[in-house]
Amino acid sequence: MALHPDRLFPVEPGTRGIARRLHAEVERLPIVSPHGHTDPRWYAEDEPFPDPATLFVKPDHYIFRMLYSQGVRLEDLGIPRRDGGPVETDPRRIWRLFAEHWHLFRGTPTRLWLEHSLEDLFGITERLGPGTADAIYERIAGQLARPEFRPRALYERFNIEVIATTDSALDDLRWHDGILASGWTGRVVPTYRPDAVVDPDFPGFPENVPAFLRAAGFDELTWSNYLEAHRLKRAFFRERGATATDHGHPSARTADLDESTASDLFDKVVGGDGLPEERELFRAQMLTEMARMSQADGLVMQIHPGSVRNHNPALFRLFGRDMGADIPAATDYVHALKPLLNRVGNDPNLTIVLFTLDETAYSRELAPLAGHYPALRLGPPWWFFDSPEGMMRFRELATETAGFYNTVGFNDDTRAYLSIPARHDVARRIDCAYLARLVAEHRLDEDEAAEIARDLAYGLAKRAYRL
Repeated sequence: MALHPDRLFPVEPGTRGIARRLHAEVERLPIVSPHGHTDPRWYAEDEPFPDPATLFVKPDHYIFRMLYSQGVRLEDLGIPRRDGGPVETDPRRIWRLFAEHWHLFRGTPTRLWLEHSLEDLFGITERLGPGTADAIYERIAGQLARPEFRPRALYERFNIEVIATTDSALDDLRWHDGILASGWTGRVVPTYRPDAVVDPDFPGFPENVPAFLRAAGFDELTWSNYLEAHRLKRAFFRERGATATDHGHPSARTADLDESTASDLFDKVVGGDGLPEERELFRAQMLTEMARMSQADGLVMQIHPGSVRNHNPALFRLFGRDMGADIPAATDYVHALKPLLNRVGNDPNLTIVLFTLDETAYSRELAPLAGHYPALRLGPPWWFFDSPEGMMRFRELATETAGFYNTVGFNDDTRAYLSIPARHDVARRIDCAYLARLVAEHRLDEDEAAEIARDLAYGLAKRAYRL
C-alpha cells in the first residue's frame, strides 16, 4: 500500500519532472481550510478520539454510502437510528465489516485519502482487508490513546493555519467560545449556515424561525424583525472569527422582491401555508438578502446549490439527514443568479463563491459568469467531484475563461478530520500536474507555474476568505 511519491503526476517523464519540481514548492505550505464540517467540540475539549471505527467509518458518508450501495446495513456500521432502534456498538465488528469491503473503494478518492492517513499518520503500509483488519485496528487504537493524536496536536501536525467549521444560525457557538477561552493558539473559526431558518423545507422550520427571533430578542414574528435577527446573529459569528456564510439551497435561484411582497411571502411560508413555488421563491429572496448583508458586514458568501437532499425517503425516515443519499441535479446559474447579480454583481468589495454539482455548467455558465462579474469567484470541485479526475476537469474547463485568479484555491469540505492533509495533498498534486502540462506545452514559463501553484495551494483561499 506504500504511497508512491509520483502518485497523480503525469506519466510522460518530462512533464512529470516539471510536476515534481512544482510540487516541491507547495507540499509543505500551511493548510488553509476555509470551509469544512469538523466538530468544534473536538478542539474545545481536546479529548482522544475513541476508536478507529468512530474516527474513520461512522462520520464519513463517502464510506457508508458505498457500503450501503452493496447491501451493508447502516445499523451494522453503528449509525444511530432516529427511533433509537438497535445498531452495532462494537467498534471492532464495524471495522472488520469495513475491511471486508475495502475492495469496493478501488479507484476512488476515498481510498487515496484513507491510505494517505493510514501510512502518513500511523505508519501502516499493509493493505486493509479481512486478514489485516484486527492488526491495523490495534495499531490505530493504540496510537489514538497517545497525546500526539489528540485534536489540537493533530492540528499542529497537519500544519493547519486556520480551519473553519460550518455552524447553524441556531447555534450558540459555545464550543468556539471554549476554544477562544482556552488560550490555545490554533485558529478555528465558525461559518454562518442559516439553512435551518431560511429553507421552508428544512425539518423543524416552523419552530426554528420563532426560536431564532426569540434568541435575538424579538417576540413579534415580522419580516423586518427576521432580517434584523440575521444581522445580529451574523455579527455574533463575526465576533468569534467568522469570515464567511454558507448556503446549501436546492437550486441557485435568486429573487429581488419589493419589501411588501417579501413581507407577505415571509408571513405565508412561516405560517406553513406556502406552496412549493412560494417556498422556492422565499429561498431565492433570502439568497439576495444574504448577499446584501454581506455587502454591509463583509462576510464572504458561499452558495452550494444543486443537491437533491435525502433522495432515499426510507433511509431518511430511519436515519435522518446526511446519510449519503443526496444526489446531484442539473443547475441553472445564468438565469437563476440574474436577480442577485443585477443587485450586487458589480461590487468588487463583495465575494460570492459559487460551487456546483453540475459539471456541465463549468464552461457554459460558471466560468463565463466568474470571468465577468467582479463579485463572483468559483469554488473548487465539491463533494462527488472532489477527486483527481474532477479536479482536472475543473481546471481544463474553467481556466480558459475564468483564469486561475477568479477561483479560490482548495477547500476540503470534510467531516473526516484525518482526511484533511490527504485531500489537500491530492489537490496540490493535481494542480501541479495541470500546470506542468501548460509548461511542457510552452503556454506558461515554469516560474509563473510555481507562483500559480503557491496561490492555488495557499494564497487564493487565504485572500478570498479574508483569512
